Amino acid sequence: MISDGKFGKYGGIFVPELLIPALEELEKAFLKYKDDKEFNAELEYYLREFAGRPTPLYYAENLSGKLGCKIYLKREDLLHTGAHKINNTLGQGLLAKYMGKERLIAETGAGQHGIATATVGALFGMPADIYMGSVDVARQKLNVFRMEISGAKVIPVESGAKTLKDAMNEAMRDWITNVENTHYLLGSTAGPHPYPTMVKHFQTVIGKETKRDILEKEGELPDAVIACVGGGSNSLGIFSEFIDHKEVELVGAEGGGDGLEGKHGATLSAGTEGVLHGSLSFVLQDDYGQISEAHSISAGLDYPGVGPEHSYLKVTGRAQYGPITDEEAFRAFKLLSKYEGIIPALESSHAVAMAEKYAKENQGKTIVINLSGRGDKDVNIIADYMGVKL
Repeated sequence: MISDGKFGKYGGIFVPELLIPALEELEKAFLKYKDDKEFNAELEYYLREFAGRPTPLYYAENLSGKLGCKIYLKREDLLHTGAHKINNTLGQGLLAKYMGKERLIAETGAGQHGIATATVGALFGMPADIYMGSVDVARQKLNVFRMEISGAKVIPVESGAKTLKDAMNEAMRDWITNVENTHYLLGSTAGPHPYPTMVKHFQTVIGKETKRDILEKEGELPDAVIACVGGGSNSLGIFSEFIDHKEVELVGAEGGGDGLEGKHGATLSAGTEGVLHGSLSFVLQDDYGQISEAHSISAGLDYPGVGPEHSYLKVTGRAQYGPITDEEAFRAFKLLSKYEGIIPALESSHAVAMAEKYAKENQGKTIVINLSGRGDKDVNIIADYMGVKL
């Protein structure tokens, strides 16, 4: 019997009955292989030789001087495909292979998870169908092309707000119809159990490397670890090794969009408890429980929900979360590019902006920023935002 997979009261399984056997099969396989020596040896090989792990923990000297703190960047942007997403797709893709699945499906917003899924599909010889809101298809054309050139089929979604939430809806509908031969490679620590636990497990490599390297470089743990939060996989990946160290502040940066009085994606900052995509968490909804449209300049943070463990970390006070507006993220994008020659993804720019805020109130502290992805995919968006024609 499948467990409930809850974090306090958050999480659980709120799905059509037709999906319960598939979730039971997935949980059984995950529990069987997560500690299996052969499985982990193969996964570690692909993470090292194919994806490029370990990633550096880089001391950003120029940015540190600018902000008045010791700033370290966990360079997930240097991974193959350009973001942390490959950690999870390699793990789940290999699990699907061990389970005997023949096809992958996924949802994507910014396109990084879609590219990582397409890449793993090519690597393991499995066709991949990627659901992507048509709004995101338009603003992430480069990533759409990268998915298609890797052999995946990108399926534009025209329902709802035509963004990540709607892509996830369509992927789950597909899975219901094709559970026997298809694995739904969910990209974040959201969704029904066992996904929040499983995705976090495959992303904890970020936190393990970060803890090891900061102790080697500084001789002590950092004062704060900062990451952007959409669904929540990159942030939980790096938070994971520091949750039990109460002296380390954990800070999440949400998509503040136009501000909390306007359109935004700041679920933990301004949402209420509700059910979305199979689990109980904080969501953006109206007084009648209808899910609201989210907005962020970053397609990866443009989501009206969040992973259930983040909800638990919020209500217990272990982690703090705050909104970063589009304008603040844009400024941080330019800041890191100018001072370090590193062009961050717009998602990661939210974390840089949050670090800038944190540094103003905490001069001299040591801060680790999870630089979850690189900004090649966002150059056209930034150019449009600046009124520059490429």
